[in-house]
Amino acid sequence: MEYTVQKLAEIAGISRRTLRYYDEIGILKPARINSSGYRIYGQKEVDRLQHILFYKELGIKLEEINEIVTAPTFDEAAALRKHREKLLEKKEQLNLLIANVNKTIASKERSIIMQNEEKFAGFKKKKIEENEQKFGEEIRAKYGDETVNRSNNKMKNMTQVEYEEFTRLENEIMLTLGTAIETGDPASEIAQKTADLHRQWLSFSWDKYSKEAHAGLAQMYVDDERFTAYYDKQRPGMAAFLRDAILIYTELDKKN
Repeated sequence: MEYTVQKLAEIAGISRRTLRYYDEIGILKPARINSSGYRIYGQKEVDRLQHILFYKELGIKLEEINEIVTAPTFDEAAALRKHREKLLEKKEQLNLLIANVNKTIASKERSIIMQNEEKFAGFKKKKIEENEQKFGEEIRAKYGDETVNRSNNKMKNMTQVEYEEFTRLENEIMLTLGTAIETGDPASEIAQKTADLHRQWLSFSWDKYSKEAHAGLAQMYVDDERFTAYYDKQRPGMAAFLRDAILIYTELDKKN
């Protein structure tokens, strides 16, 4: 069966402009252009669009999706199994959040006691899954599955007080880092305070701290463009500045 832009947009629940954009960037070309100049899509293109929308639902950027679905080694069946796995994880997390909300409502309306740890379980799980989705492959390659799994378990078992402090430190790091970069000196007092806050923040999820691992993670902030983008969206050069501050803090400044 073949579809025009209008018809495919309707059945996929997206705009015609989106399909035209996908054509422009090469991620989803039509099967052919008919004699009237209309884009025509076949079953192959419909299947690819399904994969694109699955990946988008998982928060993956179009540039990365393009690389995945256009790769000669792309395995459609394997991709569908992976989609199912990720969607089931997302379903589990949503169910946990729904249960969390239901318990909170019950505790307010019927004076049912809800443990504080339960109130934050869904948020901690979401944090872990977001980190796995964005950086899991690289972190596991660098530190190993066992280390990462222990780190995830430590986060899952955080108390309410620990989780609140973990979140507070994360916010404070970005604030002090923004002030520190203005000095232009990663060895400045405020920059070194930022590096120490970063160490404290890591201690909530790392099973064991070491200067070498801290410095290695800081270097990854610069080597991996996704880490870099996270920090540099605040201000260009912020990831490199944090890396330099941490290398000085850990006494592993490679420039000395």
